Amino acid sequence: MKTIASISKLMLLAVFILSVMGGTAQTKDSTTLVVKKTKDFIINGNGNAVEWSKAEYLELPKRKSGTMNYQTKIKILYSETGIYCLYECEDKIITSTIKADFEDIYNEDVVEVFFWPEESSVIYFEYELSPYNYELPILVPNYNGKFLGWRPWHYEGNKKTRHAATINKEGDKVISWKAEFFIPYKLMEPLQNMPPKKGMKWRANFYRIDYDKGTTYWSWRPTRKNFHDYESFGTIIFD
Repeated sequence: MKTIASISKLMLLAVFILSVMGGTAQTKDSTTLVVKKTKDFIINGNGNAVEWSKAEYLELPKRKSGTMNYQTKIKILYSETGIYCLYECEDKIITSTIKADFEDIYNEDVVEVFFWPEESSVIYFEYELSPYNYELPILVPNYNGKFLGWRPWHYEGNKKTRHAATINKEGDKVISWKAEFFIPYKLMEPLQNMPPKKGMKWRANFYRIDYDKGTTYWSWRPTRKNFHDYESFGTIIFD
């Protein structure tokens, strides 16, 4: 009995050490993300607004067989009027030649977010932003993998996003880029569960694509075929 008790104590000690050191015993749920509330604020592409101190960074893992090991991390907040996102993307080469909104900017360096507020619906919202601050906001109906993006109509006034991007350099060398944007709830209507309230849950995913030496993908939650695999999205919880 003493031997069994000693082994049990050693096992508990090992679990404690691993959890402190960030080892495999750590049980933090990577499928959910708590989103804190904020007052509305001005964005400038640098992510230096004091409100961002309320949010912790979430690092996006690299997916598939991409060659670049750049760090990619995000923050997210929500307010009475919309959702704020901040991406920080380590990079050495900016691949971004498209200089217009509503173009296929996903064929070059880009960050993306998908929001699926109501699981009984097969429609979700997608937003993309390039390093040179060109955007693609669309609603996507997705029926058994057959999907198509629809552009917003009367895209003006309180339906317009606010967005900014900056490319950071050391001398002449690119070291990273940032994307900061605000998506108003008015743009995402008539999706359900809008606007979100405390305790409400949405499904979501966060992505980055980079085209240095081939194509490298990052995402919060892994998908099976492509970024539109909404059944594989994680869950965000509004605090």
